[in-house]
Amino acid sequence: MALDGAFLYAVKTELMPLVGGRVEKIHQPSREEIIISIRTRQGSKKLYISANAGSARVYITEKNVDNPQTPPMFCMLLRKHLGSGKLTDIRQDGLERILFLDFECVNELGDVVTVTLACEIMGRCSNLIVIGADGRILDSLKRVDEEMSRERMVLPGMRYTMPPRGDRLNFLTCAEEEIVPALREQGAAELSKALIRTFEGISPILAREWTFFAGRGAHLESGTIVGDPLDRLIFAIKRTRDQLLGGECCFSAVSDREGVLKDFSFVRLSQFGTLMYTKELPSACALLDYFYFERDRAVRTKQRANDLFKLLVNLTERTARRISAQREELAECANKEHFKLCGDLISANVYRLKKGDSSAVLENFYDESCPQICIDLDVRKTPAQNAQWYYSEYKKCVTAEEKLAEQIARGEEELQYLDSVFDSLTRASSENDISQLRLELREQGYIRSSAGKVKPPKALPPIEYRSSDGFTILVGRNNLQNDQLSLKFAEKSDIWLHVQTITGSHVIICTDGQTPPDRTIEEAAVIAAVNSKGRGSNLVPVDHCLARYVKKPSGAKPGKVIFSNYKTAFVRPDTELEQSLRV
Repeated sequence: MALDGAFLYAVKTELMPLVGGRVEKIHQPSREEIIISIRTRQGSKKLYISANAGSARVYITEKNVDNPQTPPMFCMLLRKHLGSGKLTDIRQDGLERILFLDFECVNELGDVVTVTLACEIMGRCSNLIVIGADGRILDSLKRVDEEMSRERMVLPGMRYTMPPRGDRLNFLTCAEEEIVPALREQGAAELSKALIRTFEGISPILAREWTFFAGRGAHLESGTIVGDPLDRLIFAIKRTRDQLLGGECCFSAVSDREGVLKDFSFVRLSQFGTLMYTKELPSACALLDYFYFERDRAVRTKQRANDLFKLLVNLTERTARRISAQREELAECANKEHFKLCGDLISANVYRLKKGDSSAVLENFYDESCPQICIDLDVRKTPAQNAQWYYSEYKKCVTAEEKLAEQIARGEEELQYLDSVFDSLTRASSENDISQLRLELREQGYIRSSAGKVKPPKALPPIEYRSSDGFTILVGRNNLQNDQLSLKFAEKSDIWLHVQTITGSHVIICTDGQTPPDRTIEEAAVIAAVNSKGRGSNLVPVDHCLARYVKKPSGAKPGKVIFSNYKTAFVRPDTELEQSLRV
């Protein structure tokens, strides 16, 4: 992640209005998270601090987090030393990834003292340290003894010392004449890596952006960069400095085509081209709040849905194996006419045969050339009994063909249904979506019902979009909602859309009796493609017709419909367009 010293500088700038505010509440939602509510003249603000190794950060949050009933010991210590304290200053040493929050507090003796909370945002070494007025550590979120680190111990009573710091340049204050010699000292290294070793407080994504701008996408090395690439590099560094100092940053989150958040930055990014999507947000705190909330929610959702993924995979594999075995058995029934022919020939020549014969060579009078056929016989049976056995095998094959054809058709329908549930699960964005899918599988008998009464989850409304022409577009979240949306909610004059031959959500254009323009239909088709299994394809066919032509077959599984009088549009799944139309 790109929460480097430069980004932390932008966060610090946004936190400065908190100076002068007083601590209202302190909570510790989890082992490595702290939330400090600070009352200012502009209202109460929640300062979120995390020392998690993979997602350490500090910013103002708007999200609500559940807190444990019993506060942990570190939370109690913060309440003791910082409770009702006044935030007097927020400091950062250069571009180090440490923010020092100074609080003016009253100690047990009634004296006014300064207590400092050091927020060290340093990856796996991240920590929250409470420092007394004498510079000694009162306590820390993570205690570090000599067995864990010989260079710097963090224990109560010890004097606080800064982490080891390399001799690197601060690009906010260094002179232009210092940059080139410092880069030359890195030798023939790849430029982005050399920049990281030269400047403090910059992340790989910022170093790559400077390199991309300097070389216009070409490979550059620190020891050989001269001329125009060097001039462009200096310009990029100066421009970033001016943006950061002038408060004109472009805060953006980067996600892939599947919508998975990958990184964030305080500068406008060009290095990814069209491979990634960027979402701009108004401030550093808003960006961090959005980025980590969405990422953590995706992780929690995936964990919650893990058992359903395993269940669906097992059901799909089991159903596929059953269908394969039934098809093999059906292929064996193709020999049924041979059994009937043998029975007919034995019956016609019963006078020529006797009990004890192991085989019979008889003329096939059904063929004009009357070829001879060798038919195996059971020596324990009479000729008539052998004929009846062949007729019996023929009837078994006929009956098996009828039953197997029905079972294979039902199995294929079940396989398609499980595929649709799996697709809905991959697009589930909340715990409620997962609960609805769990309820659907329980109603279909795939999940055993609980012994007691289980309160069903509150159903969320369909996903709503607004076309460029102002028409409302609704998308079902799961199969049950697809049925309700297409068969009960939709008016006869509304337009129904669905991707062709693959699983996906039902989409409805609410027309209110009007005829929507082609642009609205095309946008709805793109939405249908994105909300389907074909969202990763280059071109997806989408069928659309009036809702009056959509019917539910008798006994069909949820989400299964038939339709007529339709047209087909071919569209490219565009996640960026789909997100821009979402309400």
